[in-house]
This record gives sequence, structure tokens and C-alpha cells, in this order.
Amino acid sequence: MCQLLTSPKKANKLIDETSPYLIQHAYNPVDWYPWGKEAFDAAKQENKPVFLSIGYSTCHWCHVMAHESFEDEEIAGILNERFISIKVDKEERPDIDHIYMSVCQAFTGSGGWPTSIFLTPDQKPFFAGTYFPKSSKYGLIGFRDLLIKIHDKWVNDRENLTSPANEIVDFMKSNQENSYENPRDKDLVLGAVSDFKRIFDRTNGGFGNAPKFPSPHNLLLLLDFYEKHGDADALEAAEKTLRQMYKGGIFDHIGYGFSRYSTDKYWLVPHFEKMLYDNALLIMAYSRAYFITKNQLYREIAEKTADYILREMTHEQGGFYSAQDADSDGVEGKYYVFDYDEIPSVIGDLGGQEFNRYYNITRQGNFEGKSIPNLLITQDTSKNFDEYLTPLRNYRKERASLHLDDKILTSWNALMISAFTILYRITGNESHLNAAKRAQRFIEENLCEQNTLFVSFRDGKKNSKGFLDDYAFYIFALITLYQATLDNCYLDRAKQFCEKVVSDLKDHKNGGFYFYGKENEQLILTPKETYDGAVPSGNSVMAHNFVKLFHITDDEKFGDLLREHIEFMSGSAYSSPAGHSFYLLALSMSENPPASIVAVMEDDCKISDLINKTGLDDILTTLNNPTSQYSVINGKTTFYVCKNHSCLPPSNELKL
Repeated sequence: MCQLLTSPKKANKLIDETSPYLIQHAYNPVDWYPWGKEAFDAAKQENKPVFLSIGYSTCHWCHVMAHESFEDEEIAGILNERFISIKVDKEERPDIDHIYMSVCQAFTGSGGWPTSIFLTPDQKPFFAGTYFPKSSKYGLIGFRDLLIKIHDKWVNDRENLTSPANEIVDFMKSNQENSYENPRDKDLVLGAVSDFKRIFDRTNGGFGNAPKFPSPHNLLLLLDFYEKHGDADALEAAEKTLRQMYKGGIFDHIGYGFSRYSTDKYWLVPHFEKMLYDNALLIMAYSRAYFITKNQLYREIAEKTADYILREMTHEQGGFYSAQDADSDGVEGKYYVFDYDEIPSVIGDLGGQEFNRYYNITRQGNFEGKSIPNLLITQDTSKNFDEYLTPLRNYRKERASLHLDDKILTSWNALMISAFTILYRITGNESHLNAAKRAQRFIEENLCEQNTLFVSFRDGKKNSKGFLDDYAFYIFALITLYQATLDNCYLDRAKQFCEKVVSDLKDHKNGGFYFYGKENEQLILTPKETYDGAVPSGNSVMAHNFVKLFHITDDEKFGDLLREHIEFMSGSAYSSPAGHSFYLLALSMSENPPASIVAVMEDDCKISDLINKTGLDDILTTLNNPTSQYSVINGKTTFYVCKNHSCLPPSNELKL
């Protein structure tokens, strides 16, 4: 019998990359380049425009455009003949993403991924968009037609085609250099809280209309405002949102963990990808809600989310993976949804029917004929189905594949280190603290060389020298670890990295910190991010770092940095306080300093017991020997507490 042999697909220049996103495109017929000198030199030598495509490995619409266009021989032929094509993983190169996402927003008024940018060979953008279908539909020009038009103008009318390039770069540079308004006449925290209360959805929780994002830093600001000012409406907005998110389909009731956002106003139908940063920030928010209210539900949700991270998102050496995909076998949400009869077939008829009723799994379904488990209409949400979860998790894994983005990012790992450490503070569970410590060691061993951090690690390699977010978030994690352990090695390391940030990234003329510094590749713009989006900005987190280091060390060097940074950030936040909520948490802490506690240790008092009795923001110092200022009373551990700008008499009991 004659057997036909098919040639294996030829790999392009992405084959040697470590990014899962770039590797996904390594066998496209498009002759992709990774970002770098080789690509832009080729564009100059061949006199071609550059097509830049930015995305990430768990992005649904990135998959759609890849399947429709980048796997298509016709589209690939046009790109290969008439363009130089570059693929960028936004999570490995957030500097490139920041710049060209801003470009996309300037061109179109919005942004998203995949980001599609057309550049001159000197990296200047002249056209931008996001997803383009292969052929015109959804009111969008087809990608094929767009490529042909751009090539035609590149050949016949290049001056008009590329004229926006210099204009947009100059416009963005001038915006970057504008001075900010004086914030002294505006209560920024109150302004942000008022905005959130105004758009709060009292029925469904969350803010505004669909789509709804968790934005945990907004909830943290509302919780903080209640804690400091007793505002019941702020607490209601935060609690309602926290409860509804958990009850909805955005929380995975079988495997735990939160998806990226809800496509509807009810929190029912998620965009199914799960991101490490969302789950880290949500653990922080639920932990804080438990600390304030002592509602056991919030602690349970935080612990379930941590359980998911440890079970499915943790490297054997302790680092945390980046994300799980929205799509399974090419179908969005397939991994997470069920037919009515599936559950009983796995766990038995009786238990299965009860499980279906409890989690609203019906024959008609709530998502494309199938059901997303949820508790939105369940009255009694206290039932326990834990015994069924392991077999259902195993069944899901056998039924459909789920892509894991297994690169390990310094910035997102730092957020998760902080989350596990804060969770430990409310649970006393050593496994949570140990997870944080292991991940911190992973960063030091795999993503750090002396005082230089790197962005990502995968397949034994670290990639790209770190940006502001890497340093700011890692300093934040180190300070959080110090507060949970009082181990000075964490504090010393935080101070070392803080000095590096000030040395390498600070804008000494206009204030704030640039996204990248002298160790990084120099691009067409040097962004300075202040807005708190899906994750807080590095500048917001540096405000936290300064206020905490100042209160912990009482070093005026950090006090000066704090005051200068507050002036810059408050000016930035003036026009949109609600877009700077994580910064406003730092501002609130600066204006209402945490309690300062000095414990002169005697008897068998344990430091860990003291730490877990203090507030999450309180500054605890322990002394093993009395001093002229701090003495022992009654031969017992003695506490000196200062808060609300006054000091209490020394006591053998810790009273806060």
C-alpha cells in the first residue's frame, strides 16, 4: 500500500523563545520575528512596514485571530511578502505593551488584546487596532483588506500613511511631560469613595454595567474607608460585591479560584481565563474583609482561592504560574460547564441531583445550552459538598484539556507572596506563610542576580531585566513578609531594592518613577504609569512601600521620598481619583498612620502570637532587652502602643 507522507510544519523564528504565547505561534506560516534588532534591521533593509501583534497565551480573542489569520496561508503570504511581522508577549515585555497599548487607545479610543500595530522601521506607529477578522464582519474591516490597503499606501502614498507616526509620538511625549494640577484643595480619598458609591450596583454588587471586573483594590479602598471613618455605605458596597462575586460563576465552585471578569452584570458568565494577579488581589480583599467583619465566609473564600493556587498554579520549587486559558480544545469555557446529566454520572444519582439543585445546573443551561455552576439564586449557601469536588475535578481534567501558561512572572509572584502572607496573618496557618517564603526564595534563586530582578522565568531561563512593577511589587512582598515574621533579612532586602528603584527609575525633575530604566532597552517613549488598572501601578505600590518603610524604620530618608511621591501621585490622581484607588490606600495610611507597637519581651511570649494579634497594617517592634525608653513592668512582656497621634500608658496586655 502506498502511504502519503506529509511534511512537518516549518518553524519560524519564535521556536527558540521561552514565552508560551510566542511558542504557540512558532509553527504559524507567518514568518514571525521576536521583538529585537534583527526584525527592525530587516524592515529597513527590505523597505517594509512592521506589523506588531501583542497578546498573551490565555487570551481568547488572540486565539481567534491566530486561527482566522495567522494560521491562514493566504494571510501569511501577504504578511511575509509585504511586511515584517513581530510577535510580543505582553507579560514578558510589559514595556512594549504599555507604549503601544497607549498608542492604540490614542488612535481608536479603546484598547485590548490582541493589539495590532503598524510601525515604520524606526518603531513609530502609524495605524493601530485590536482584533481584526480575516474578512470584514462585526462592523470591522477585514485583516486581509487592511493589509492590502496599508501596503498599497506604503508603496504609493507613504508620506500621508506615516504622517501620524511623528504626531502621535510627539503628542504622547508632551502628555507625559505635562505638569499635574495642585491636589491640595481636593479630598481624593473621599472623591474616589463617592464615585464608587454613586455607580454601585445595589442589586448585583459591583460597579457600573457589564462587563464587570473584580478590581479588588477598589474594594480594599472601600473597606479601608469604613475601617477609618465608619462609613456603612462603603462597607455595604464592598461586602455586597465580595458576596456576589463568590456566588456567581466568576468563582469556580468546583476547582476554586476566580476568572478574570464577568461578561454580564450578575457575575454569572465569566471570561473563563484565570489570572494569577486577580486571585492574589482577591485573596487580599477577602482577607481584609474577614479581618474587619469577622464574617467566616470571607476567610473561607480566601482559603479556597489559596487552595486552588497551591493545587494548580504552583511550580514544584515554589513559584507561581501565570494563568489558565479561557478555551479548552478550542471552545471557550468548555472545561467549566456541564450538562445536567453529567454530575450524577460522576458522583451518583442522589448526590448529583442535590448538587445540581444547589449550584443551579439545569437541563436548559445558562451558557450556550450548558450550565455554569453558581449560587446566585440559592437561598441557603451553607451546604457542604466537599466530598464530591475531587471526583468532579478529576472528571473535568479527563473530559477536556486546559492550557496552562507556566511562565513565572516576578511582579505577579510578588503579589501572590503578599496575598499568602496576609492570609497567614488572619488564619495563623503556617502553610500559607511557607508558600510565601518558598515563592520568595524562588525569586531570589531564579529571577534575581544580586540587586537586579528579571521579568519572567520558564524552562530554566530568566528573561528581560525587570521593570518598575517587578521592583515595586517585590519590595511590597518583602515588607509584608517582614511584618509577618519580623525577620530583618526581608526588611534589609526591601531597602536594597528601594535604593535601586530610586537610583535607576526616579524622574528627578517631574517626580514619580519611569516604567523602565537604564538597564532596559530604550524605546520610542519612556512611560510613567500611575493609573491602577487590572493591577495597581508600580507608582501606586511605591507609595505603599515608602509609607511602610518610613513607619517601620523611622528613617527620614523614606519620609522625604514619601512626601515627594505623594505630591506627584496626588497631582496625577486629581482628575480621576477612582482610577488610583491603590495609591489612595497609601495616602490614607500616610494621613492616618498605623499603630506603632513596641513589645519588650519577657517570659515565654511568642513573636508569632504577637504578630497575629496586631492589625494588618500595624508596625510591631520587639526588644529582647529593656532600654532607657522601654522598660519591663511586673516582670512580664510590656507593650508600648502609639496610635491616633497619641501614646497609651505601658501595659502587660496588648490593647488596640
